[in-house]
Amino acid sequence: MNQIKFDINDIVIVTTEKSEINSRKSCNVYRPIEKKLNTLPLMASPMDTVVSIHNFEKYIQNGIIPCLPRGQFIKEDKSTIKPYFQSFGLCEIETQLQNYKIGYHLPHKEIFYNHKYVLIDIANGHMEKLLKFVEEIKYYCPDMKLMVGNIANPETFVNFGLAGADYVRCSIGTGAGCTTAANVSINYPMGSLIRECHKLKKDYKLNTKIIADGGMKNYSDIIKALALGADYVMIGSIFNKTIESAGYNYLWKIRLNNKWAEKLWKYNFPIKKKYRGMSTKAVQRSWGKSELVTAEGITKYQNVEYTLEQWTENFKDYLKSAMSYCNAKNLDDFIGVAQYVFITDAARRRFDK
Repeated sequence: MNQIKFDINDIVIVTTEKSEINSRKSCNVYRPIEKKLNTLPLMASPMDTVVSIHNFEKYIQNGIIPCLPRGQFIKEDKSTIKPYFQSFGLCEIETQLQNYKIGYHLPHKEIFYNHKYVLIDIANGHMEKLLKFVEEIKYYCPDMKLMVGNIANPETFVNFGLAGADYVRCSIGTGAGCTTAANVSINYPMGSLIRECHKLKKDYKLNTKIIADGGMKNYSDIIKALALGADYVMIGSIFNKTIESAGYNYLWKIRLNNKWAEKLWKYNFPIKKKYRGMSTKAVQRSWGKSELVTAEGITKYQNVEYTLEQWTENFKDYLKSAMSYCNAKNLDDFIGVAQYVFITDAARRRFDK
């Protein structure tokens, strides 16, 4: 374990010697989440300044899988399959699972077993209790798609994969709204974490999807995370800077509703979005906690820079371009397959814009 680990910023992707792809247009950047249902390899983070019950469908329309924050629930429409995750805390899961096992079933949308896609959203995904819950949930609800995390140890990824988890959020404390790595010093550099999880996934022949979660600053970081082996990349801060995000809108410290914010932003007014980590004390209060713990998150305000569609179209073009350089017509030929090299700080500064 006492080996030097690397971050995403420590590498660049290397082209193949030859590429049979003549145009990036022939590259497919979508992947199936269900039969006849394809999405981009992107997820919107379960943060209340990114996703809400009011805007989650906009992510779906752009091919992105949204994760609703805890406390916001959508009644699932069984007639159509919409790729979004409903989030629950560990205490909610524990209580509801106990009731389920004794035959006390409730039809409410606030109950986890009434949803197709479920995220158990906790900061410390290494708890043995969580692993036990995953095994039990997959036993009682085998058709449920279950996401867990966050983790910062490749061996924990294997444990969850063997327990039946469908998706695992990888990385702790690296997000723009999170201060865990800075204050607690718990972390596993993202580059090494993704690469090692990808290797173990192949070694154990797991179907569990790797989600690189947190710290993505630009298109390049996302593409490198995919190249290293992430099946999906979860994004918060970048999506918060879209005009459609769930963050409150401000113009010169004046709070605006979404309609006015969008209208003024189109006329180049400097609209800002509130962005906060989900372990701030304000979020803890919104969950009804009476005893607040020390915050491991921050609140800040970010300029709106683009629409969700504009950002997504750019991302698709950049990813297609990277795939064409690597002779990858689809994501299976790119994720965990693309070659990379380590670079020095001097080399990195050449393309830091």
